[in-house]
Amino acid sequence: MIANILLTASQVGTLFLMMGVGFALAKWNKLTPAGVSQMSLLLLNVATPCIIMDALQVERTGALLQAMRLGAVLMLGIYLLWMVLSPLLFRRLEEGARTVLQFGMIYGNTGFMGLPLIQAVLGTEALVFATTPYILFNVLSWSHGVAVIGGRANISAKKLLLNPGILGSAAGLALFFLNLRLPPLAGDAVHYLGSLNTPLAMVVIGAQMAGTDLAATFRSAKLYAASAMRLVVFPLTALLLLLPLHLDPLMYATYVILAATPTAGVTAIFAQQYQRDTAAAAQLITLSTLLCVATLPAFAALAQALGG
Repeated sequence: MIANILLTASQVGTLFLMMGVGFALAKWNKLTPAGVSQMSLLLLNVATPCIIMDALQVERTGALLQAMRLGAVLMLGIYLLWMVLSPLLFRRLEEGARTVLQFGMIYGNTGFMGLPLIQAVLGTEALVFATTPYILFNVLSWSHGVAVIGGRANISAKKLLLNPGILGSAAGLALFFLNLRLPPLAGDAVHYLGSLNTPLAMVVIGAQMAGTDLAATFRSAKLYAASAMRLVVFPLTALLLLLPLHLDPLMYATYVILAATPTAGVTAIFAQQYQRDTAAAAQLITLSTLLCVATLPAFAALAQALGG
């Protein structure tokens, strides 16, 4: 158990060192907001879809199909539970901050933080189990999530279907179900582009953190409360609810780690787009990301110890 915690903590520490590079570059004005925005677009449109496609370049087996179907049902159920719980909190806050915190509690940083951590801690073979939660994250955040922050009138089927994560997942799933492999030339390109996901994502997160008011962030009780829900309460529900099902150990650990990720970066994007409290969004992302250095190793180690 202690060995698992130390191993995961070292992996999280490595990710935070890469975040430090982004933080320093942004603080020294060597990485501008425009540059961070362009790097985020590269991540969303190229690196993350490629890592999903690369993860799905495996043999389609009955056992794997069954595991993915089961995973879709289980993770959907967990998301629905979080959706029921989150509106019960922060009801006295003004709408701009309330909707941001409620969104930020439900949706973790599955793509930028979850996938790199799973790859680092559990290995590349575990990424195939992350595809289902990642697809669910994209579908739900761009439908239910948009309704939470922007209102039901802003839900767009076009934006949902054209989301890069959905398109990359759809392409990867099509190849997987057809049992097709990319030719070596294309497969290598997809693999190398997918490998950009971890370092690029960490640099982007670090640069985004540099733009927040850290002093105000550390003084806010509501941000600590939302972070506690995101980093402790919600992943604990996943850990306990999935435990009696005796899932594949890699699958169980993958789902718990994804449930324990800090608030998703898209929280700030939606807050800006729908004119909500952008400061609260950025601060929640920052605080939950900093605090996860303690919580993520604990949940990853617990999942590995209990699941295997």
